[in-house]
Amino acid sequence: MSETSRPEAAPTDNIQSTLYSERLWVPIWWWAVGLFVAGLLAAEVHMGAPGLRAWLPYVLLLPLPVWGLIWLSRLRVEVVDEPNGVHLKVGRAHLPVDVITRVAEVPGSAKSAALGRQLDPSAFVQHRVWVKSMVLIVLDDPEDPTPYWLVSTRRPAALLAAISRARP
Repeated sequence: MSETSRPEAAPTDNIQSTLYSERLWVPIWWWAVGLFVAGLLAAEVHMGAPGLRAWLPYVLLLPLPVWGLIWLSRLRVEVVDEPNGVHLKVGRAHLPVDVITRVAEVPGSAKSAALGRQLDPSAFVQHRVWVKSMVLIVLDDPEDPTPYWLVSTRRPAALLAAISRARP
């Protein structure tokens, strides 16, 4: 028999399913303010200059707040079921859910205390100022000196439910 050149189907070992996903976008009014300030600066530079100098400041300055606000909104919080287990991913950091012992919501009224005098210096913190609530994720991992994670989230109940469902 002759062999065919048809490639075999790729193995499905690296398929992952997302149990929870959230991207922490900046508020919409930040976009309006950023574009207004960039437009105002471009108008100041332009101020009666003819030709190329009339539109060049707008082309150069208006993309800056768009880039900056997208960069600030890059943090994604996910609970993902991967072949090697369920993981909590916050940005580039990831944590297997089997090392999580407790989870709790930190309301906006207690956020300043959790980030202030009660904060352990070795804790992992992903805080976004524009997000009011956070979750506290207590760890029990002998190989990791991090006692807990503090993570900003707009939907703490949904995140805590996804972590609780995924824990053994």
